[in-house]
Amino acid sequence: MSAIQDIVTAKPASAIGASAATTSSEIQDRFLKLLVTQLRNQDPLNPLDNAQITSQLSQISTVSGIEKLNGTLQGLSTSLLTQQSLQSTALIGHKVFTDGNTLALTGGSAAPGGIQLAGAADSVKVNVVAPSGAIVRQLELGPQQAGFVGFQWNGLNDAGAALASGNYAFQIAASSGAQKVGATPLTAGTVSSVTLGADGLRITAGGVSDIKIDQIKRIM
Repeated sequence: MSAIQDIVTAKPASAIGASAATTSSEIQDRFLKLLVTQLRNQDPLNPLDNAQITSQLSQISTVSGIEKLNGTLQGLSTSLLTQQSLQSTALIGHKVFTDGNTLALTGGSAAPGGIQLAGAADSVKVNVVAPSGAIVRQLELGPQQAGFVGFQWNGLNDAGAALASGNYAFQIAASSGAQKVGATPLTAGTVSSVTLGADGLRITAGGVSDIKIDQIKRIM
């Protein structure tokens, strides 16, 4: 039975791998042809072992079952991804926040931003930084609880003058008493499109263009 055993056990992964040339169906055909030949030519005084035949048939069935399971899982994965894509279109028009420290200022509109605080803070300040590196505005947000904190900058500097549209950066200073509180800056943008690419779902939004959907920290 060594020839049959070789067919069953030789690199079984090749029967289910995407790049394999031999499928489990072909292996089954070869196995059964060889088995029938051996049964026809077996020695009546030394017949083939039934337990060994049953074991090898079981191995063939396992290979076939795994291949069918892989096909089912691939189909399910595609279906779920398509469903997720359709559901994600509901994000269009919503404001989302992701890691980043950019404030996108456009004429006549306030620039939104966000902060993720690691703990409660007695004082939270946001410094708006121009492309030149100069601090043009400081926002006092006062005491805040741990978690998400949203804010908006109206585009005015500390002197009350309107600044040009464009992308500005912001820095956070949060403290509780004399202790600093961990604060992660979050960039905001309004979703305009959702795209299904080779690496999954991605969104396009003002200020947070072309990011993976799992990078979204908050939706409003």
